[in-house]
This record gives sequence, C-alpha cells and structure tokens, in this order.
Amino acid sequence: MGNAYIFSLQPTFTQGLVLGQFSILFLLVLILKYLFFDSGSEHRTATYQPKVEADNDEADLREVLLRACAEKGNESQGDAADAESTDWLNILLQQLLEAYRFKLRDDKPGLEGDEIARRRIENYANNLRPAGFMSPIKVHSVNLGVSAPRLSRARRKSRDFATKNPQLEFDVSYVDSVSISLSTSVLFNYPLPSFARLPVSLTISLSLFSSSILLTPPDPTSPHPTVTFSLPSSHTDFTLNLRTTSLMGSRAKLADVPKLHELITHQIRRLLVEKGTWKVVLPGLTSVHDAEEDVRREQEQHTAAL
Repeated sequence: MGNAYIFSLQPTFTQGLVLGQFSILFLLVLILKYLFFDSGSEHRTATYQPKVEADNDEADLREVLLRACAEKGNESQGDAADAESTDWLNILLQQLLEAYRFKLRDDKPGLEGDEIARRRIENYANNLRPAGFMSPIKVHSVNLGVSAPRLSRARRKSRDFATKNPQLEFDVSYVDSVSISLSTSVLFNYPLPSFARLPVSLTISLSLFSSSILLTPPDPTSPHPTVTFSLPSSHTDFTLNLRTTSLMGSRAKLADVPKLHELITHQIRRLLVEKGTWKVVLPGLTSVHDAEEDVRREQEQHTAAL
C-alpha cells in the first residue's frame, strides 16, 4: 500500500500556534468566570459586606480644612472689608439639615431610625440603577452625618451697587462623617446574555468639600421668581476629597482598586457640575412645576446656542 493517509498526528506550526492561543484564551475565560465572576443563574447581590473602617484621622481632616481656609484667607485679605458675617446663616443651615435628617428617619432615634433611612436610600438607588447593567443594589449602612456646610466671607459679586440683579458669593466648606456602604454586581451580557456578574462592594465617605457658591436673588420682574444657588461651572474649581474602600470579585477579591476610586470621584464631580444649580421657589409666587419648566427652557436655549 502507498503512504496515503487521511489524518496526521504531527500538527503543523500554524496549527500548534492557533491551538496554543485558543487554549490560553479558554483558560483566561475560565479564570475570570469562575474565580472573579459570579456565574449563577439568578441576579443576586454579593454575599459579603464591605469593610467599614473607623475614621481615626479626624485631626488630619481638620488640618486640611484649616489649611484650605488659611489659603483662602491669604488670597482675600484685600476683600476683608467687604466680607460680611454668616454666623446666623450657618445656624439656620445646621437646623435645616437636622430637620431633613430627622424626617428621613421618620423621627425615630437609634437603630430603628437608621434602618428606616437605609431602606429609603436603598429604594431610591434601585429606582435609578440601570437594570441591564447592574443587579439590585443592597445598601448595608448609611451615615447621614452630624454637621452642615459652613459658609463664610459673604460678599457682593459686583462692586456696582446700582446693578439691577446683584449676586452674592460665599465660601463654603464641609467636613463630616457622611458615608454609605453598598454591594451590587456588574452584569456582563457578552458573548451571551447573563454571561457573568462581577460582584462589587463599596464604601464611600466624604472627607472634605470646599468651594465658592453664588447666590442670585429673585428678579422682581420675572414671571416665576426664584432664589438660585450655583456651584462653579468647572470641576477643577472646587475641592472634593472622597474615601473609597472596595472589593471586586467572587472567590478571588481585588481590594481598593485605584481606577475604581478615580472613576467614582470623576462621576461625582461631573454630577456636581451638571446639577450644580438649585432653584428655590418663593411660596405664593410660583410653583416647583413652573420653576422646572423655566429650567427646561433654559437648557433647550443653551443647547440650541451650542
């Protein structure tokens, strides 16, 4: 018989290269799917809670705040004569935030009030979450804080006292223990629907927020007069220090990924810039619906101008 054959047990170099690449890719998929991802059939949140560490460096935060205030003070010594005391406004702001905190807890003290606030924030977060991208969010704990933003150096934006619509500018600084701990899963629908889920647990806490804020009094000639508070239009014009602790993965866990901290900080800064204008309606003169319509028209005009 001749040496004719149908199949050879000696693969060519090209076949070996393709087989080697495929085996590496297959091994990588197995490692990700069964070591880091949670590939169960039901959407469920992570089974572990994020680690909440005690805040033991309040002195460092106070030092940061004092240094920031000192730098602002050195920059604005020439405007000291125009600055007005805001002590009365700080007392009012503290009481307003305390009222909101008590109502968020249904006026319940202790653990009972904490649980009510936790459930409300969890429901709110799940109403906003993208269902196709994220599994239900489980909020483990919430700290509503105890203090309020502190305003200082009230001053006129323009030195022209004949200005029709004067604006006031304040410096605001906020140091508190506000934090939230939650867990969820990021859904992967490629290459197949519900291919895998990556469990993620986060603890986000605020260390320092410092900025200037612009107050625009109501225009008497406006059909819907409102008081407007505005933050700077650029995310580089204010200070935002956040602390994040994170765990990612199912069986193997990645702790405190720097890129995740950068992503969270960037998104919060972006939201502050985009939503950094608040209008307060005047009772008896306008309604929230009218103010929302005015904001919508302003946004449409701004978009058309661009």
